[in-house]
Amino acid sequence: MLMIKFSRKGKKNQPFFRIIVLEKSKDPFGDFLEDLGYLNPLTKKNSLKVDRIKHWISKGAQPTGSVHNLLVKEGVIKADKVKVTKIHKKKIKQQSKAKEEKQEKPKDKEKEETKEPVVKEKKKEETQDKS
Repeated sequence: MLMIKFSRKGKKNQPFFRIIVLEKSKDPFGDFLEDLGYLNPLTKKNSLKVDRIKHWISKGAQPTGSVHNLLVKEGVIKADKVKVTKIHKKKIKQQSKAKEEKQEKPKDKEKEETKEPVVKEKKKEETQDKS
């Protein structure tokens, strides 16, 4: 499958990205089929070969999430933006622990709720015995 990806270039702390077409399994730092433009995130400048991008998309090339959002922003593609996040293993563990804790808390509340009415009933019985 063909992909439209970013390929990072530039010096340390001075990145710019080429937008390229290549096979999905290939390394974006190696050979590619065609250069479709660039993006400089520091100056917010970009240059896109719109006709070539549309050509490759018509041939079945899929843009990555970040490239898709750039193309939507520039008006090349008419679609909604895609949520692009990178979730680290630590965050996944934290999220799963938080879900487990949330599931355990309602069980504790149910136990407390069952105990409370029993205690109230005993108090009512005691007050009725005194009168």
